[in-house]
Amino acid sequence: MLPDLNRLKVFYHIFNEQSSTGAAKLLHITQSGVSQHLKKLEDELQTKLFTRVNRRLVSTSAGLKLYDIVKSFMVELESGVRHINETTVKPSGVLRIGAPSEFGKTYLPKIFASFYRQYPDVSLQLELGDPKVLFSMVSNGELDFAYIDILPILMDTPGGVSSYSIEPVVSEEFVLACSRGYYEKYMSDAEYDDLIGLDFIAYKTDIALFSSWFKLHFDKSPSSLNLVFTADSAGAIISAIEEDMGLGITVSHLMTKQIADGSIIPIRITQNKLQNTIACVQFKDKERTVTENAFQEHLRIELDLISDLFIKS
Repeated sequence: MLPDLNRLKVFYHIFNEQSSTGAAKLLHITQSGVSQHLKKLEDELQTKLFTRVNRRLVSTSAGLKLYDIVKSFMVELESGVRHINETTVKPSGVLRIGAPSEFGKTYLPKIFASFYRQYPDVSLQLELGDPKVLFSMVSNGELDFAYIDILPILMDTPGGVSSYSIEPVVSEEFVLACSRGYYEKYMSDAEYDDLIGLDFIAYKTDIALFSSWFKLHFDKSPSSLNLVFTADSAGAIISAIEEDMGLGITVSHLMTKQIADGSIIPIRITQNKLQNTIACVQFKDKERTVTENAFQEHLRIELDLISDLFIKS
């Protein structure tokens, strides 16, 4: 006998949120209701689906297997229902979207191409920039919304942060890494004092990410580093790492292939991870159009299929 569909839906959202509270908010039901659905599902399947670790619900191996079964069905169901709802009003017009440079260049053309095949009456104007520029363009009405790095969320923003709707979309990990050759030559049993004396590859001339990485792993950070190469491009930083120039930081999903084949080695001192969240930002009182809602949902679904990013549902 198949489990109740509502219970599978609740399980799907608990898995994505790693929280019964988060699932309850999405489903507009009480937390106790979520817990009851989960207990009944576990009783039906006669197995535990989650364990609690540091206030998070972490999936068991049985939970992972069930999620793999349920995920594709839920994605297709949500997509199908959305198409039914849009039969009378279809997305159209111009979408003006902002995004971080590397995230935008890597994912948005592919995602918009699949969106355009469904909705050929929509065109996209894409603006790539840093958080301050994108916040300013949203505040001036030059963008309908923007996907923005929220690592520096406490920065000054036009009208104050409270003026905006900020919805986390994905989470990415910043990784300190070097080439295999550099690792074998300099990194064997390297301690803090050894590390800070090596060569570094930086985004522009900013060592803030390096300082955050050292603080996370050693609880202290250097006042300066030997920056041998700086660039305004993650691609250039990765190329410099591959050329044995030193240690660089960029997001792990842009180096997936190199890390997998061992040509680039991530430096893992502790289990801690330096995370960055990309959020969808727009004015809080702005009413979303059908086109904006459709694209934002499409982006979440497509990212889940084509990337190694952690998708925030």
